[in-house]
Amino acid sequence: MSRLDAGALHAWQMADCVAHGDISARELVTAALDNLRNRDASINAYTDITEQRALLEADVIDQRRVRGEALPPLAGVPYAVKNLFDVAGLPTLAGGHRGRAGAAPSEDATLVSRSAAAGACLIGALNMDAYAYGFTTENSFHGVTRNPHDPMRVAGGSSGGCGAAVAAQMCAFALGSDTNGSIRVPSSFCGVFGLKPTFGALSRGGSRPFVHNIDHLGPFARGSRDLARIFDALVGLDSRDHACTREAGAQTEAAVLRAQSEGIAGLRVARLTGYFDQWSGPDARSASRAVAMALGAQDELDLPNVPAARAAGFVITASESGQLYRPELQAHYDDMEPLNRDRMLAGSLLPASWYVQAQRFRLAFARQLNAVFERFDVLVAPATPCVATEIGQAWIDLPGGRVPTRPSIGLMTQPISFIGLPVVAVPLPTAGGLPIGVQLIAAPGREDLALAAAAALEAGGNTFKSGSPK
Repeated sequence: MSRLDAGALHAWQMADCVAHGDISARELVTAALDNLRNRDASINAYTDITEQRALLEADVIDQRRVRGEALPPLAGVPYAVKNLFDVAGLPTLAGGHRGRAGAAPSEDATLVSRSAAAGACLIGALNMDAYAYGFTTENSFHGVTRNPHDPMRVAGGSSGGCGAAVAAQMCAFALGSDTNGSIRVPSSFCGVFGLKPTFGALSRGGSRPFVHNIDHLGPFARGSRDLARIFDALVGLDSRDHACTREAGAQTEAAVLRAQSEGIAGLRVARLTGYFDQWSGPDARSASRAVAMALGAQDELDLPNVPAARAAGFVITASESGQLYRPELQAHYDDMEPLNRDRMLAGSLLPASWYVQAQRFRLAFARQLNAVFERFDVLVAPATPCVATEIGQAWIDLPGGRVPTRPSIGLMTQPISFIGLPVVAVPLPTAGGLPIGVQLIAAPGREDLALAAAAALEAGGNTFKSGSPK
């Protein structure tokens, strides 16, 4: 097997090949590092490379295989993390000014340590919108991350480095965060798969917060089986995160395999219309309709109160992030990201009554969606209103009107985020050749259903096939 072949493998295939002795973990890591060096100068996905650590972790896996030990589920798989995850010995940037990062942590974030325990090999940290506040990864300190499919376009955000690195085969999977769409947006723009789990399913221990009550962590990868295997390996209770409530022992990979072999007969699917059609461009609407048809959806659903849900999510985001960063805004305003420091400052001044009302509405909207999931298993909606926008683009023209680009890329994701539902972003092709993502939304705790639907789309040949983007 050549290094080029190794780079094109899915994460689950890499781990299985290592376990069977078809390729070594060191070869996988070396191939990823070589691809990183060849590609990243034009993409700018990485802020740090942890080559020595990755090779040491790979050698440990290879030694275990030589000794005949059973290998863990992600053995030898090269991965990277958004630079808001703590990595021992590496400053946690959270997209901010490197000079203000502070001392490097002595301990890995929980998901980093669990990835290591599962056999994965960390090759670096990835670029992002500063403080995770943005949808384009146009970062004033670390530069813009470019889309691997068109370098004049953004990779999405705030986990843009994650989407770009996976799409460009510079790692097999990446770990990012999603508050208002920061996994689903880069997945859509870069043509990869992303999982925003149920709120509290994956620990946020050792990650830099943005909005305590909405932040989710989750994986990017090249397919649904990868996402399922990674989720199963990382899920479990953690005292470092008070919101982490899920026990270990998830069986989502088994659900994906069943869907691939048996299909999804009986899965109740509905396509979201109304707001989601009004604010979708033609590529986004076409993709959501294609997915609904492929999954056998018999129903369309116009959810009430979606604009209010987006507004409430905005209020909670602005208020909590503003309060979190207020001391830094007061002391070091000039050193903070110019693209979002004023928004944070404005958020810190929001009346408490607005925040309370937004939280009350959050509970009501969650109850509304829970009732919907008594009728349906999976809801289909676009992940972004359009394909990846051009770098520096100020406006997007949509059926609902002309809107500013940076805050409006999250039009489809924000109403779902703040009630903590699990969502799989699945990339589809467009007539113009760029990918666009569709959200598969399930009830709390039912990642298995969303991933099974994603697997059925893959098996049916409906998803975006990028090859090795240039």
